[in-house]
Amino acid sequence: MRLFCGIILKTFNESRSLVYDEAGAADFNIRREIIMRIRKDKQELLEEEVLLIANVSDALAHPARIKLFKFVMNRNQERVAVCNKDLVENFPYAQATISQHMEKLVISGLVEKKRQDKFTYYYANLGMLSRYLNATRKFSIE
Repeated sequence: MRLFCGIILKTFNESRSLVYDEAGAADFNIRREIIMRIRKDKQELLEEEVLLIANVSDALAHPARIKLFKFVMNRNQERVAVCNKDLVENFPYAQATISQHMEKLVISGLVEKKRQDKFTYYYANLGMLSRYLNATRKFSIE
């Protein structure tokens, strides 16, 4: 017998040889129900990871957004806040184009933005990048 989630379960071979009286049938049904719940939890987690991969991949699908994200990430590592005017000065894109690309990165969760006065400052969310990389690794292995 094994203890699983506070419930004593019999191994598969033992459960086959059970005489299905009321207690045995109940034990078998509890075991089956727990296994079904575990499988469902794994599928939901997988679905969440698939959505994460899709959303972040969509945000990184444009070369300009990859460059913008890399710039923000590098400047943040140097402990420098990045505002919209910094991006306009360093990239050959119009301010409106940069704002649209940055908004896509913000929606994906890769970048966080904070408004101070009339400026918007951007910060790379390395936690989200890490979750994305782990999910893609897991996705490619399975």
